Amino acid sequence: MNIVSLLPSATEIVCELGLGDHLVGVTHECDYPPFVKALPKVTRTLIPHDASSRDIDSLVRQRLRTQRALYTLDMTVLENLRPDLIVTQALCDVCAVAEAEVTAAACSLPGQPTVVNLEPTRLSEVFDCLRLVAAAAGVPHRAAEVIDALQARVAAVKARTEGLRFRPRVVVLEWIDPPFCSGHWTPELVRLAGGFEGIGREAQPSRTMSWTEVVAFHPEVLVIACCGFTTERTLQDIPILRDYPGFTDLSCTRTGRVYVVDGNAYFSRPGPRLVDSLEILAHLLHPEVHPLPSGLPLARQLTRAELEATARV
Repeated sequence: MNIVSLLPSATEIVCELGLGDHLVGVTHECDYPPFVKALPKVTRTLIPHDASSRDIDSLVRQRLRTQRALYTLDMTVLENLRPDLIVTQALCDVCAVAEAEVTAAACSLPGQPTVVNLEPTRLSEVFDCLRLVAAAAGVPHRAAEVIDALQARVAAVKARTEGLRFRPRVVVLEWIDPPFCSGHWTPELVRLAGGFEGIGREAQPSRTMSWTEVVAFHPEVLVIACCGFTTERTLQDIPILRDYPGFTDLSCTRTGRVYVVDGNAYFSRPGPRLVDSLEILAHLLHPEVHPLPSGLPLARQLTRAELEATARV
């Protein structure tokens, strides 16, 4: 079976199920497991590589108004790969190839490959996606073992969290310029890890918010997990964050509990590594209770100098 993945999380799901040898094409953003970076790319992006966060947001809003995605298929590559199964998504209107374009493409390909649409909004639904892809690939038995292992890790975090007496007020930012609160699975991860996300809502989309909402909530922990950004790219926008009114007066700023995590590799991808994200977040919130598993990166805690420096214009 030839499998083409049209989003990074789907690529990770396919590989977690032991189907990596069947992957023949991926997106330009797929980078994990590392071997997939060498596979043919079936998508192109319309986002300039040097675009600022504000410019990216403007481009996203423009494309939403015209109901056009930010990514498009390379039909020549796709046709040459002759996929039997295409795994895509219907969750986000702009972060992958449009569902209608994928459906039209599949109908035009020889043999009309099966198209599987993933649309998880909760951690449990990510596990459902594993079952769905395994069934579509003809290996339904593989999903159970993978899911059992992931659920055991989630259960271990939940068990440790149950004994906590203190759960800090947490805000997870999915974008800085303009500020976006977290959504979908992220507030659930905060709850499981032992925090209280007072702005983002479980299983609901992230949204643009007023910075005054953050000031009013007065978070004790601020986690910055910019969608699609690495830790290094997110750090470039910290001067913008520091310029927001009241930032230096927040409880999290005064106590130094402001963290940057790799949203691109972890929190933005609804695949198996959401469990990694949970473990990273749990250790960040309660390091004395939740050990960080070997191989996972520490969240990048901003230094006092980084929190207090005057932003450059």
